[in-house]
Amino acid sequence: MTVRTRIAPSPTGDPHVGTAFVALFNLCFARQHGGQFILRIEDTDQARSTGESENDILGALRWLGLEWDEGPDVGGPYGPYRQSERKDSYRQYAEDLVTNGHAFYCFRTPEELDAIREERKAQGLNPGIKGDLELSPEEVDRRLAAGDPHVIRMKVPEHGVCEIEDMLRGTIEIDWGQVDCQILLKSDGMPTYHLANVVDDHEMRITHVLRGEEWINSAPKHKLLYEYFGWQMPVLCHLPLLRNPDKSKLSKRKNPTSINFYERMGFLPEAVTNYLGRMGWSMPDEREKFTLSEMIADFDIQRMSLGGPVFDVEKLRWLNGQWIRDELSEEQFIERMRQWWFNEQALKNLVPHIKGRAEVFTDVAPMASFMFSGMLDLSPEDFAHNKLDEGQIRRILQFTLWKLEAQRHWSKENIFADIKFLANAMDLKMGDFMFAIFIAIAGTPNSWSVMDSMAMIGPDMTRSRLRHALAVMGGFSKKETKRVEKEFAALAGQ
Repeated sequence: MTVRTRIAPSPTGDPHVGTAFVALFNLCFARQHGGQFILRIEDTDQARSTGESENDILGALRWLGLEWDEGPDVGGPYGPYRQSERKDSYRQYAEDLVTNGHAFYCFRTPEELDAIREERKAQGLNPGIKGDLELSPEEVDRRLAAGDPHVIRMKVPEHGVCEIEDMLRGTIEIDWGQVDCQILLKSDGMPTYHLANVVDDHEMRITHVLRGEEWINSAPKHKLLYEYFGWQMPVLCHLPLLRNPDKSKLSKRKNPTSINFYERMGFLPEAVTNYLGRMGWSMPDEREKFTLSEMIADFDIQRMSLGGPVFDVEKLRWLNGQWIRDELSEEQFIERMRQWWFNEQALKNLVPHIKGRAEVFTDVAPMASFMFSGMLDLSPEDFAHNKLDEGQIRRILQFTLWKLEAQRHWSKENIFADIKFLANAMDLKMGDFMFAIFIAIAGTPNSWSVMDSMAMIGPDMTRSRLRHALAVMGGFSKKETKRVEKEFAALAGQ
């Protein structure tokens, strides 16, 4: 049997270090066994999926040196490798399950489903969608003929225990009472992750699925689907979740999670890949610095620890420094610096803003230094404003951050539209509103258009600087955050 593994990211945001972590271990496992590593784009969420995000994911993984044998950009014998291009086949599989008695058409309205959840909660049951959901065959036929909105749900046992075999965890037992009747095909005809994932893994001959432990609770649904279809299930391996230094789940609210952030910060891709390889795993000789090829040569999944590995940016900086000092000659250092600092396209975008302001070249570095920096050296005094108090400044920073976190198409025009919306909603003049944004992004209110700056430094660095500025201003307590979230929701709903 040829080992085939895959990574299947959703193109709905910045390329996440967690995605790279899972991709790395899938790649190493496949290479260790002389197998193939596949990249598949799971874009069933059509409302949030974007081509921009897909390109970012492919570029970020390649920057890290993670190459795939089959994928949407390189092709392969089991394509297409985007789920949106496989839509018709999923419907047939879902309808086959209905025909064979393993799934059913569900016409329940959102209000009816909410009532079912509340009733189950009142009975002390898992509040998932389960129970008496099916209609008579005659009623189903009538409502299908009438074109009534519906989904297809899988049937799930009410009682008993599902046993899942895991390469690292052994036998995992999950009570069927905790598993809801999962939607397989949505009302728009697109599959949910669960159906598409199982069908694609089968059709693409995936033999081993290495994925994050957050998918453990979904494993019974997947196992059941394999049984319903009469297919052999791939071997499962649930990897530990990356953690923040405080042991909480790695989150962009507490740690930069975008791979693009680390590229823009000037980290070496080899060092970032090396650091991800140390997340819960170790080389036989326990050395901290190693190449991807060395990791593949010595790879053994059984050396993976199940304790949540801590992604610590300071430790990554230290390791990156080791790579710079030990692995780069002076000539290589110069070349890497040139590639990062004097990126031709980045300079082309920057020149129009510098050229009209500079009188001598020595003006350029002070004027543009914030474009090549990481987090700026700020203090609360930098945000002092004669018309705004600290509470307003903090709200401007927080609301802008939340608004831009939801932005899927990063451009000067979209950034401006979001910020103008917030300024109007908060009843502030644009000049007063923008003051805090200028300080957070450029460190000064006297730079060129901050919209242009944010467009150029990108979403990852922009959001990181806004978070940093908010932290400098003291942020919000948990209690305050709940109140501020309600304020933001009220503004966004205008």
